[in-house]
Amino acid sequence: MAGIKLVYIGGGSSRGAGTMASFLSHGEEFDGSEVVIQDVNPERLHAVETIATKIAKAQGLDITITATTDRRAALTDADAVLSSFRPGDFAARALDERIPLKHGVIGQETQGPGGFFMSLRSVHIYEDIIKDLDAVAPNAVIFNYTNPVNIVSQAVTRFTDRTMWSMCEGPITFPNTVLRAAGLDPARANVVMAGVNHNCWSYEHTYDGQDLMPLLDAAWVERKDDPTLDVHSKRMLQLATTMRSVPSDYFQYYYFREEVLRELQGARTTRAEDLLAALPGYWEHYEEQADAEVPDLDPKRSRGGIHELELAIDVMSAYYNDTGARLPVNLPNTGGALPGFDEDVVVEVWSTVDAQGVHPLPQKPLPHAVRGLVQELAEYQYLAAEAAWRGTRADGVRALAANPMVQTLRVAEELYDEMAYAHRAYLPERLLK
Repeated sequence: MAGIKLVYIGGGSSRGAGTMASFLSHGEEFDGSEVVIQDVNPERLHAVETIATKIAKAQGLDITITATTDRRAALTDADAVLSSFRPGDFAARALDERIPLKHGVIGQETQGPGGFFMSLRSVHIYEDIIKDLDAVAPNAVIFNYTNPVNIVSQAVTRFTDRTMWSMCEGPITFPNTVLRAAGLDPARANVVMAGVNHNCWSYEHTYDGQDLMPLLDAAWVERKDDPTLDVHSKRMLQLATTMRSVPSDYFQYYYFREEVLRELQGARTTRAEDLLAALPGYWEHYEEQADAEVPDLDPKRSRGGIHELELAIDVMSAYYNDTGARLPVNLPNTGGALPGFDEDVVVEVWSTVDAQGVHPLPQKPLPHAVRGLVQELAEYQYLAAEAAWRGTRADGVRALAANPMVQTLRVAEELYDEMAYAHRAYLPERLLK
């Protein structure tokens, strides 16, 4: 059992209570630990701290939990940093989703110009986090869930000496969309995906030990005109059979771009606007549970459910407890584990995790039919990270123009200027020139 000092940056978010519940469900793996929950909002911090403290006590765990708004004080002598924050909150995300639609471009949280500007805001905060860590916790390891995790990781691992491992459940959960659309049992499938975060494809896919593709082909013939199959699942099933590889759900924004764009332009609200409307209900539930003798989070009234950031906690446990677990992680492609990608590009690959670190398993090349788009997204990721960490407006426009969603240089320029102005409170001055 690992006794560590863990600092949770962004712990006052609407996912904070669920994340602490998830961490404490693994509590015996971290007995003797100290957890410091840090956020800029003291009221929300108090609710999350109270819920976590009461859960730990009810479970008889030897884990000390405190909370603070002082980030540097929190980080002092930290062993591990769990990062999941959103500069500008959901109001900023709403701008990321709304503004691109005016320019005929999909607005989305981690993809396209929306994801690009979220990365600029997130990396700007990370510049100060790294300064704090260098001053007060030089050996701390960062377990990152701050989006877009690939661009954040690309910036930090390329421009600093910090160890950062970033996580996303996508390689675990994305195959389920296609498998369920085909009427197959995910438990009987083995689908191995790789690529860059939110943009992975399978290079290995079997069902009961046999090639999965013939089963998907048969399912597509049977279900392509089935009105009971939702549009997104139908798209993913068609994409898998066409490209001969199981896709990330996010590829709908590229291979079905015009359809998705029309749907988003015609929708009354964006996803962020829906979340903003739901937030008061989440916090009402958290306040109720903070007052309860033993908190019992309701998955239907909690943001994202009650086991948030669990993959990061799994990676953390595997590292500090030396388990050798096999898990998907975002990290530099050192040694060329994923063929076709530069060694300093952050990729998302299955890895083993033990006390010596995260070790990417040898990956097969992505199929030729899908490799090109992922490589293009990796090059955009590289440019976006450079713009975010040390760039100017010119670097930002260049990165946007390299994004597959942004069709022309003129659109890249117009989008950059409008979005930079909208987010100016969260950006460094160098990006506004």
